[in-house]
Amino acid sequence: MKLKVGDKIPKFTAKDTNENDFDSQDLIGKKPLVIYFYPKDNTPGCTVQACSFRDQYEDFKDLGAEVIGISSDSVVSHQNFAQQFQLPFILLSDYDKKIRKLFGVPSGLFGILPGRVTYVADKTGTIIMIFDSMMAARHIPKALESIRKLQ
Repeated sequence: MKLKVGDKIPKFTAKDTNENDFDSQDLIGKKPLVIYFYPKDNTPGCTVQACSFRDQYEDFKDLGAEVIGISSDSVVSHQNFAQQFQLPFILLSDYDKKIRKLFGVPSGLFGILPGRVTYVADKTGTIIMIFDSMMAARHIPKALESIRKLQ
């Protein structure tokens, strides 16, 4: 099942970069969320995307939103990626691709790569914007614009 605008963010759990259990219910209903799925740590497009979210992270925080990046990379890979590029936001390991399937994130590039999709949800957990594009740098301004509209 593929999530659509108007759907609620589903409940999910995963390990974060500190090997802690992350539970989506701890944030859903408390603040706006930007959840972005990306193909792989330390690849050119994913690094550009992560660093762009990093560079705008304070803008998201100032608007009360949290940014969460999700890929199927391991916790150790995420730790190295976050440390190397000083990523201040949450990275989650979806090693078994269960969260990706829960959201219905399609594969990109003729089914070869995991898709790159950003979901923006309001404070109630309702999805207000979905941006599906392999153009990594375009996700950040789209997400920020959607969060600003909530103000």
